[in-house]
Amino acid sequence: MLIASRVKVCTKLTMFCVALLAGVPLCGQSDLASQGTAPYTPSTLAVQESPDLQQQSPYLGGVPAGKASSTPMSLSLEDAVARGLRQNLGGLLSSDAMSGAQGERWRALSALLPNLTTATSFAVHQIDVRALIGIPDVPGHPPVLGPFGVFDTRAYLDQSVFDWESIERARSSAVQVKSAQYSYKNARELVVVVVVSNYLLVIADQSQVESALAQRDTAKALFDQTTDQKKAGLAAAVDVLRSDVELQAREQRLILARNTLAKQERVLARAIGLPAGQTFDLTTHVAYQPLTTSSLDQALQQAYSTRPDYKSVTEQVRSAELQKKAASAERYPTLSALADYGSIGTNFASNHGTVDAAAELRFPIFQGGRVHGDNVVASSILARTKQRQEDLRAAIDQQVRDAFLDLEDTAQEVSVEHNAIRLATQTLQQSRDRFASGVTDNIEVVQAQESLADANDAYIASLYRYNIAKISMARSIGVAESSYALYLKGQ
Repeated sequence: MLIASRVKVCTKLTMFCVALLAGVPLCGQSDLASQGTAPYTPSTLAVQESPDLQQQSPYLGGVPAGKASSTPMSLSLEDAVARGLRQNLGGLLSSDAMSGAQGERWRALSALLPNLTTATSFAVHQIDVRALIGIPDVPGHPPVLGPFGVFDTRAYLDQSVFDWESIERARSSAVQVKSAQYSYKNARELVVVVVVSNYLLVIADQSQVESALAQRDTAKALFDQTTDQKKAGLAAAVDVLRSDVELQAREQRLILARNTLAKQERVLARAIGLPAGQTFDLTTHVAYQPLTTSSLDQALQQAYSTRPDYKSVTEQVRSAELQKKAASAERYPTLSALADYGSIGTNFASNHGTVDAAAELRFPIFQGGRVHGDNVVASSILARTKQRQEDLRAAIDQQVRDAFLDLEDTAQEVSVEHNAIRLATQTLQQSRDRFASGVTDNIEVVQAQESLADANDAYIASLYRYNIAKISMARSIGVAESSYALYLKGQ
């Protein structure tokens, strides 16, 4: 019951940096610490209990590249991040969106650039003069002319000379391209957070397996010791039974820990686009390194000037303002130049050149309320965009402040849990000595083993949370891609 309860609690904990900073689940399942006071731990119940959620988050997916090898590959943190930036689905989709914005800009520019087309035709005509122009039959001339051939080949030029609406829409599309570029940078930031978080989670799960293996070995040693003492008449049968139950429980914990590690490795492999079935060995060890940060005010100012998502929404506001101007400019007159030049005749061999040229000035008078509707829609879009900008500014303030709090809290947690391991280890050793001396039964030893197991789990989780808090800080001020390695090193 104790193990089942701990696993249930662990699977219901979610990674804090995702919900706070990215709004997407980043990691897979984990069986790390079940401390109820922890603000977040390496675990994602959402992905485990709702497979559809994983499909909805592109940052959990990736486009596999290459072929799987039977030999495990060496995977450093830097290699994992580089692969993620190339193959992660969220980053690729954002890159596609940026290309789409560039395409929309060319569409907007087409209204201002020259439009040149050519056409060649050969037709046969037969004309009823009276029906066509309403004159009576002319003596000596047939009422129907033809059939006769007409060959025509020419080029058509259409050039806008002045169209303020198109000018404003082209400027708006150019700003949208900048917004898409910042969105792509923001996507890369999220990819780094996803990959680093999952890499750290694999490290933590590996530590969990090592801890479970050590606890199993300790339980096995206790079982052997109790069995020997029973044979010598120094321990009761219930002590052997109790130690056997504890050994089986530790075996179960080891099985669960290994299963969780294997699943989390697949989550990381998918996020960085490794071929299906490719195994790997992590080569980067992330130890505890205290992080020295700037002041809160400096971090906030840096976040507002650096965060690509904030820059993106700022550009969206500018684009909406230009769209509003474009909607108002629909009431303005437009001036365009039209020209065509070609050759026309009765056949390919008998033709001559012709040319037409004109300047066209259009004054919109009444367009059925379309201009008013476009202005209302543009005003609504501008208002919503400004509201999103203000909301994001407030969210950034909250995220930076929360990151500072998490750094301080998790740093203290690591220190406390490290001390708890030291004390639990001493307690277990003393309990085993007392049991070996016949002073007490093995209930005290089993309880000490449980305490040490809990302390190990809590320390692994606290170290993971502290490293995640570092990445959260880097993400909150917009430097995750450029400085994630320095933050993990405490620099």
